[in-house]
Amino acid sequence: MESLADKYSHIPGWGIDADPKNDPTYPMKHRTDAEQSGYSWERPTLQPVNIEVLHSNERPNITAVFGTSTPPSGLSGQIRRYAFKYSENEYKHWLPLILADRVNVVEGIIDDFKNGKIPNIFAEKGLKAEWKYDKTAFATRVVVTALVTTLVVGLLFGRQKPKKYRRRRLD
Repeated sequence: MESLADKYSHIPGWGIDADPKNDPTYPMKHRTDAEQSGYSWERPTLQPVNIEVLHSNERPNITAVFGTSTPPSGLSGQIRRYAFKYSENEYKHWLPLILADRVNVVEGIIDDFKNGKIPNIFAEKGLKAEWKYDKTAFATRVVVTALVTTLVVGLLFGRQKPKKYRRRRLD
């Protein structure tokens, strides 16, 4: 039977903390190396997998319990699938997940319109509570949003430079 270190040695960085001299808790922690032998407890009954579940490529299996309310779908789902191809210690994992969250918000708004529902973005973002309890932060947010929007619109649709005309020689 192959050891745990051999089994996962293909993962970059696996076992980097196995050396006690490289462990920041080394003299304080009473090491038994029991954590190296695998599960030290009986694993609970696994939740049935009846939808697509994205999980870290650093884990050998799916966790015993996972969320099923929003399986990956649409463009945001494709971005999430791309992100889970990479290790959790890489920007290629986390940045696409942040982007996928933003794309999912837009997909949700589009889905609301498709279903004949007009989304109340003001209420969903908690702006009524912010106005009630923190008017300064609300006003700051409105001013910053207006400035950024004005800047972006100005840069995109602002005055274009006049074309330079060549002089023709009259010879």
